[in-house]
Amino acid sequence: MRRGLIRAVPRTQSSIAVTGRDGAAWALVNASPDILAQLKAHPDLQPARALRDTAIAGIVLVDAQIDHSTGLFMLRESRQPLAVWCTESAHQDLTRGNPIFEVLAHYCGVERRPMDPGGAEFAVDGVAGVRWRALAVASKPAPYSPHRENPVPGDNVALVITDEASGRSVVYAPGLGAMEPSLWSALKSADCVLLDGTFWSDDEMVRQGVSGKYARELGHLPQSGPEGMLEWLAQLPRATRRILIHVNNTNPILDEDSAERAALERAGVEVAYDGLEIVL
Repeated sequence: MRRGLIRAVPRTQSSIAVTGRDGAAWALVNASPDILAQLKAHPDLQPARALRDTAIAGIVLVDAQIDHSTGLFMLRESRQPLAVWCTESAHQDLTRGNPIFEVLAHYCGVERRPMDPGGAEFAVDGVAGVRWRALAVASKPAPYSPHRENPVPGDNVALVITDEASGRSVVYAPGLGAMEPSLWSALKSADCVLLDGTFWSDDEMVRQGVSGKYARELGHLPQSGPEGMLEWLAQLPRATRRILIHVNNTNPILDEDSAERAALERAGVEVAYDGLEIVL
């Protein structure tokens, strides 16, 4: 792509931002290593109402992985402690395995808000008109997690985000190793789904010599193959908008002329890109 040999669009690392009815405050969902570039690209998130100001009212983490938490360091000059919603297991990983929260205590600090992976509703302060639920999903905790080989509910969650006015919802699950009944129920009733698009095939990284591990070993459901993501997406209601997010740079769907991308288009499945806006 860098040499212009394929038709593809550069992307920063997976993250979304959610705003409510007034559009003044936003919830950042996962803080990627690219957060500074992402803030710069979206003026609504940097209103400059005061020194070192952003429109980020709170941060919601679906797990404690590096690609979802490193960006917290870039927000360290906040004039107020960072309000961070996460599960208990993610909190443990970010205080023991990779003590980001401990480091941030020397800067702006963190106000951790509990998040129940069992589906209890919560709200992000300042983001009006939006309801949230977290659902535990099958995946793997971060490599530095004290319980890396013994996953517990809450290591990874999907988020069900609902607009109170319209009643419409989106499900966000960038890391998904298997389809759980509670998640499947949420997907079937959602208007839009943003789901794990990391790998096209289970052996993708092995074949390319990038890693010795398979997609499912890493906690990601591949798109192709038996009970792959495309099979699940095909069972959703026809009106559901289907979008793949968190796409690894080994995945051939990023090549817009590839056979794999054509298969997605035939199935009515989109690939997320920087700047994509979804209105519920």
